[in-house]
Parts: sequence; C-alpha cells; structure tokens
Amino acid sequence: MKKRFTSASALVIGSMLLLSACGGSNGSGAPAAGDKTSAKPAEKPTELTVAYPIFGPVPKDLPLVQEAINKIAQQKINATVKLTPISFGNWHQQVNLMLSSNEKLDLMLVYGSRYSGYVAKGQIVALDKLIEQQGQGIKKAMDPAYLDASKIGGSIYAVPTIRDFAGSYGIVMRKDLVDKYQIDVNKIRTLDDLEPVLKTIKDKEPNMAPLVPSTVGSSFLDFYRTYDQLGDTIGVLPNFDNNLKVVDLYETQEYKELLKKLRGWYTSGLILKDAATNKTSQYDLIKSNRGFAYFAQLKPGFEQQETRGSGMEMVSATFIQPTTATKNVTSQMWGIPANSKTPEKAMEFLNLMYSDKDIVNLIDWGIEGKHYVKSDNVIDYPQGVDAQSSGYNVNQGFMFGNQFLSYVFKGDDPKIWEKTEQFNKSALKSKALGFQFDAERVKSEFAAVSNVVAEYKLPLETGSVDPDTILPQFISKLKSAGVDKVIAEKQKQLDEWAKNKK
Repeated sequence: MKKRFTSASALVIGSMLLLSACGGSNGSGAPAAGDKTSAKPAEKPTELTVAYPIFGPVPKDLPLVQEAINKIAQQKINATVKLTPISFGNWHQQVNLMLSSNEKLDLMLVYGSRYSGYVAKGQIVALDKLIEQQGQGIKKAMDPAYLDASKIGGSIYAVPTIRDFAGSYGIVMRKDLVDKYQIDVNKIRTLDDLEPVLKTIKDKEPNMAPLVPSTVGSSFLDFYRTYDQLGDTIGVLPNFDNNLKVVDLYETQEYKELLKKLRGWYTSGLILKDAATNKTSQYDLIKSNRGFAYFAQLKPGFEQQETRGSGMEMVSATFIQPTTATKNVTSQMWGIPANSKTPEKAMEFLNLMYSDKDIVNLIDWGIEGKHYVKSDNVIDYPQGVDAQSSGYNVNQGFMFGNQFLSYVFKGDDPKIWEKTEQFNKSALKSKALGFQFDAERVKSEFAAVSNVVAEYKLPLETGSVDPDTILPQFISKLKSAGVDKVIAEKQKQLDEWAKNKK
C-alpha cells in the first residue's frame, strides 16, 4: 500500500511539473496571460495608407482621430492606418502620381468617372476573392445587385459606399418666398407646373433670378434626366430601358423640346442671365437674394442638407421618381491599388468600414465628447463648439464605407438611414444597371465628341442660345467628330454585357 501511495504521489508531482514546464497552459495550448518568458512576441501591426479627397482643410485633430481608429484596428485585425486626405482640387493629379510612382498606397477612394481607366491601366486589383475571404461584413451589408454593378469584365475592382443609390430629380426653392406667395408645392409635378411659379417670383421679386444653376459649371439638364446616361451621355438609354437600344440623346425630340422650353424661360427673364458662365455657388446665390430656386437630384433629408448649405430654409418638389443606374451606385467606391503589398490586410480594414460602427463614426464625426455629443443615434456639437471651431468637421459620411452605420446630426431626420434604404429599394432600376462602357477602342472619337459636347452643352442647356440655330450646328459637329462610331461601340458592348448577364 505504501509503495502504491508513493508511486501515485510521484505521478501527481510529475504531472504538475510537466504542466508547469508547459508555461501554464490555459487549456488551448496558448501561453497564460502574464507569462512573458514563454509567450511568442506579438506580430508587428501592418500599417495601411488610406487616401481620400477632402473638400475643406485637413482637420487639425486628424492625428487624434487616427489614433482612436488604430486602437480598434490593431485590436481587431492587427493593423494601423495612416489617413491621407488630399484636397479635392489636387486629388486626381496626386493620386495618379502616387499610382504611377508605385508609392505606398493600400486603400483609395475611386470615383466612377475614373474607374474603368484605373482598371484598364492595372492600377487597382480585382477584389472578388478578397471579398469572399476577408469581406464578409461587406457582403452582409450590401445588396448583391449594387455590388455587381461595379463589375468590369466580370470582376469587382472597387466596392461602392453604402448611401443613397438612387436619384429623383426635382426643384429646390426658398421656403420664405413659397410661403409669402402661397405657392402650393404639392401641385408642382412637371416643368409646366413650375413655369407659373417662376413667373410669380419674376413679377414679385424683380431683382432676383427665379432659376439659378444647381452647381458651378452645371447645366439645368444635368439635374433633369429621364434616361440612363450609360456613364457619359454620349449614347443613352431612354426611360432607363428602351429594350437596351442606345440612342444619341442630342438628336432626340425630347432633348429638342427641353432646349426650347429653357430658351423661352431665359428670354422671359426666368433664368439667371449669366447661367452659362456663372462662378457663384447656388448657396451663395440664395444667401445673397440673387436666386429663388435650382434643380437638384433629391433624396431623403435633402431639404435639411440644402437648408444648412444656404442658411435659409428650403423646400422641394419632385419631377422624376427615384431611379437607379450604374452611375448612381459607382459614383463613390473604394479600391485596393496594385501598389499595396498587403491587399488581404487592406481588405480587412475596408471590411471594418462597412461593418464596424465605431470605425465608421470615428471617420465620419471624430471622437465622442470632443467633437460631438450623442443622445441615442443623434449627435450635436459639444457645448462651446461649432462647425468653425471644431477640430474635426469633415462631414463626408457618404464617402466612407457604410453610411447607414453613421450617427445622425441634430436637425436631420433621426430615421434618415431607414428612409434612405427604403428609397433605394423603391427606385426603378435601370435595365443597364451594372453596365460599364470602355471607350478604349474609340478613344480618339470619344475625346473629339467630348470636346464638342463641352463646347455646346452649357450654352444650350442653360437657355443662353437659340436652339433652332445652334442645335443643328451641335449635331453636325458631333457627327463629324464620330459620335455614331462611339454609340455603335457602346451598343456592341451593351449587347455583349446583356448576353453574358443571362
């Protein structure tokens, strides 16, 4: 008995020594917390360079926000980010320089207008496998139809940000004058309905232009579209369908009639006289009592957005119900440059931008308590802080991942994101949703036609010139520049796209 006890005791002691020698296993084979002698050194976090355009100055508190983001990113994916905002005016030039010089760049914003060019030059990488392996949050958050809309040649090269994916065109007006002259906004449903309203303002407010441009350099028809632009308006799809038959917009009867209407408004004094050359924003025209209304692409919360922009309360009326085309979806996207040495880790952080509420709100709004205070999902500036004095006031939530995870700023509808999601779901989807035109095979003709459009479009579409005289000249020059060849190529690619989609 004594021998058996001694043997058993030795066995127990030996087992204890063996466990001790294993470094105090926690049962999973990993070193116990606090045991520094046997733990493997932590893997150094991957630093990711993330570039995006910014419309104002670089916020002075950007380093603080970056540090807060990195605490989360390092814990969740063992990565840190170097946020690299670039002024909007220098964005395209600076990014092209970074891409061509193979400068370190791991994530970048991709505008739809530049997307096919980046792909054609091999400057951004295909993301299909990365999304499948590291992008589950992206897949969960996004309707597959919108993700597929970014495909070129059957592959996804950039992920659209989640925001308003549709547009409904209409008119935005000063509410004080709408109330003063008892204008019934609910009865404004067409351009013909709008005309007497503009005449009322012309008669009652003789020093004010009833209709002003929507943005500097834009025409009125840029914000009144009944067709899918198919990327560039050089060959369009009427009524977002037309059995996928591409037509020359500028030769259509509808375009001719719209130009005549605008010309009539212009000669009657209903349009800002220098609309074609105007360099003043719509907000400043409204603030300075020089303008009453402008066309716009509407969405939920748009009235509040424009009220903040102009400092005057604005109301809107809708002409064209919500529609979704490729350009709506792909206008703001994120891609991984070929420069990146760690595309898998870049996708892991991109995934956080679509799935992690803390990451999204740090990028969108900054640090809680310092840059904003929160009640439920509604935020406001802290006491004593405003837009000018805040150290982080980017206000570009549409640009960063999943905007539906973003807090709502005081004054906006607390249900804005639920309403935006419903707005997206209710929109008419273009029959060509997902089609991307590649102009490479007709690049000479495309460039020549684009130059002609740039010459004639603004004067015609602001009513500044007589379409009876100028439109035939415009069409003739388009023909000489090769518009028919561009449209034929676009039709060929659209037919091929539709065939492969089935």
